Amino acid sequence: MELTMSTLHARERLLTWLALMSLAILAWGYLIMHGMHEPMSMNGNMAEPSDGSLSLLVTATLMWSVMMVAMMLPSASPMILSFLKIHQQRDRKLSASRNTWLFVAGYLAVWLTFAVIAAVIQWALQQGALLSSSMGHVTPLLGGALLMTAGAFQFSGLKQACLSKCRSPLSFLMTEWREGKSGALIMGIRHGAYCTGCCWALMLLMFVGGVMSLVWMAGLAVYFLAEKLLPQAEKISRISGILFAVVGIVILLTQSTSF
Repeated sequence: MELTMSTLHARERLLTWLALMSLAILAWGYLIMHGMHEPMSMNGNMAEPSDGSLSLLVTATLMWSVMMVAMMLPSASPMILSFLKIHQQRDRKLSASRNTWLFVAGYLAVWLTFAVIAAVIQWALQQGALLSSSMGHVTPLLGGALLMTAGAFQFSGLKQACLSKCRSPLSFLMTEWREGKSGALIMGIRHGAYCTGCCWALMLLMFVGGVMSLVWMAGLAVYFLAEKLLPQAEKISRISGILFAVVGIVILLTQSTSF
C-alpha cells in the first residue's frame, strides 16, 4: 500500500508539473500569435488601438497578465512542486492538488495585481507621449533611468532578502506553513509577494526593450530562472546590476551630449 501511495503521489506531482508547463506554454503561444498578427504601423511599431485609451488600458492589462503567467510560472514551479510534496507527506491523502492550486492562485494573484499596475503605467506613459507606440518602448532618457534603477536595485537589501526566499523552497515552506485551504492561498500570496519584491525592477525593463518584445520576455524569463536556480545567485544579481547600471549611464550620457 505504501508503494502504491508513493507511486500515486509521484504521478500527482508529474501531472501538476505538466499542467504548470502547459499553462506557461499556452501563455507563450498566445503572446507569440498576438505578436505575429498585431497590425503594424509604417515605422514598424505596433499600430495603435483605434477605439481610445480605454481599449489601450484593457489590452495592456490582458497582455501584462498573460506575460506574468508565461514568464513567472516556470521559475515558480520548484516552489509549487515542493509545496505539493510536503503537503503529501503531511496528510498522506490525495487531496494535495486542491491546496496546491490554491497556492498557485495566490501566487498568480499577486503577479496579476502587478500586471494591472504595469498596464496603468503603460497607459500613463502612452498618454504622456513617452512610449514609441502603445506596445513599444520608452524614450531613451527614461529607458536609461530605468536601467540605472534596476541596476541599483540588484544591490539592495530588499532584493537579496526576497531572492533568498525564492531560492530556498524548503526554508520558505517550513517557516511560512499554514494549514487548510485558506493557509495554502495565503502562502501563495506571500510567495508571490517575495517573488514580486525580487523581480519588479527587472520586469519594468520591458518598457526599455519593448512591452511586446518576445526577445526581452524570453531573456528576462531565463534570467529569473537562472537567478533562482543557479548557485551563487548573489554574484549573478550583482554582475547584472553593474551591467544594467553601466548601460543606463551610457544611454544617459549619450542623450545629454546630443542636446
